[in-house]
Amino acid sequence: MTNENASSQSQHAEDPPAGTSRRLSRRFLLKAAGTTALTASVAAATSGTARAATHNAYDVIVIGAGFAGASAARNLTAKGLKVLVLEARNRIGGRVWTSSFAGEQVEMGGTWVDEKQPLVWQEVQRHGLALTADAPPTHSYFPTTTTGGWQRFDSMDLFTRQAQVVTPLFEGSRDWFPDPYNPFAREDLIRDLDQLSMRDRLNQMRFTAEEELLADPATSYLTGSASTMGLTELAHWWALSGHSYEGYGSINTYRPTVGSTALVQAILNQSGATVKLSAPVTSVAVNGTQVTVTAKGTTFTARGVVVAVPVNVWNSIKFAPGLPAEFTNLSTQGLGVRTAQKFMMHVRGTNLGRFSAESPAASSSKITAVFPFKERSDGNIVIGFSNASSFNAGDRSVVQTELRKIIPGIEVLAVSTQHWGQDPYSQGGWAVRAPGILMGPLRAVQQPVGRLTFATSDIASGWNGYMDGAIESGNTAAGQMAGILGV
Repeated sequence: MTNENASSQSQHAEDPPAGTSRRLSRRFLLKAAGTTALTASVAAATSGTARAATHNAYDVIVIGAGFAGASAARNLTAKGLKVLVLEARNRIGGRVWTSSFAGEQVEMGGTWVDEKQPLVWQEVQRHGLALTADAPPTHSYFPTTTTGGWQRFDSMDLFTRQAQVVTPLFEGSRDWFPDPYNPFAREDLIRDLDQLSMRDRLNQMRFTAEEELLADPATSYLTGSASTMGLTELAHWWALSGHSYEGYGSINTYRPTVGSTALVQAILNQSGATVKLSAPVTSVAVNGTQVTVTAKGTTFTARGVVVAVPVNVWNSIKFAPGLPAEFTNLSTQGLGVRTAQKFMMHVRGTNLGRFSAESPAASSSKITAVFPFKERSDGNIVIGFSNASSFNAGDRSVVQTELRKIIPGIEVLAVSTQHWGQDPYSQGGWAVRAPGILMGPLRAVQQPVGRLTFATSDIASGWNGYMDGAIESGNTAAGQMAGILGV
């Protein structure tokens, strides 16, 4: 982490903007991993950010126009460098995507910000963006057995019961992560812990079957299996949230009213970098002090490159010379969940109200979770998530069949989905570290390779997988590049 970034992380977060309030919104199971957003038009994405280039030579090329790439570009142009941002999609934002559904502005990727996430919160304050505070559900559907039997509970009663089970899972986190923005501070304590999965942790706790169901949102929701989630990953987020269930459950409450993509756009506007959309990079070749980047048949040259794409995408780009094994192996293994789907539903039913629903990994429903978005006279707009590989969230009838396992008789009028694993430029959604990643390849892939630096929320030292982590990683990669170029 650069000194600039470390300073930003330690800065005291400002109070919420007027008109917002602190609410418990138990959405901790989803990573703004995760997954980030934009509704600005393609024209808006380039106008105001592009400087006409008379040739293809730049100081730095940034591959990717998400939060990480935009933050890296802004830091580098601030040092007087000529920067080109190449984005494969016809929009900016990466795994942030503000879109529309059923007449509403919605987020198909990263959504929420929080004052406990200092870098993204600082950007919201800097650009004067208003925030919308999502109201929590009043009642929740949760199964009583692994085979189903969903019942309706008062949300606060259910969350209180879950807190009592989840909190002991992370006992010791204050010792393991005394400085959450330096996860290696107590390497002596976490070296062995990093080999454990959340399944291993559950086995240590000797929970009853009922307790395991309640603990499921903190053990297997994000990947579909507690065996694929590292104990240190969940404990790290717990530490970043202030070592409490309330802190952990409230980080996904506020969202930029104008959309998450607008925040990416604001950062790009500040950078003044040249932005080229619909320019997927196919190769990066380093020859001495020059780097050649090929995107859609066009060649660009620079003195350095910031690779600001998800870890899962690294192997889709031909690097010459090839990347070290730590990079290629991690890209093959993947950090972004390849089965991740986020979808919006327009539903109708009797006495729905503001509801949430959860399906533990062992349950029969392929819908992982449902959260309220907006109540309307013609039904509810709700947010759904799934990590089931065989689930087609884009098929309204399929979604209705699965949702009726939880809420009998509910009608799904329309759906809109983003399958992040099938997106060639993300190849996965919210990022989750498996056992062994933190103390294995993570530190290696955070470092430059020759004239290449790497920026993605997947490898952040702080809020990995969140928009805040993307900004951190972009800042860090820009600092590394400035050192390489001697500026």
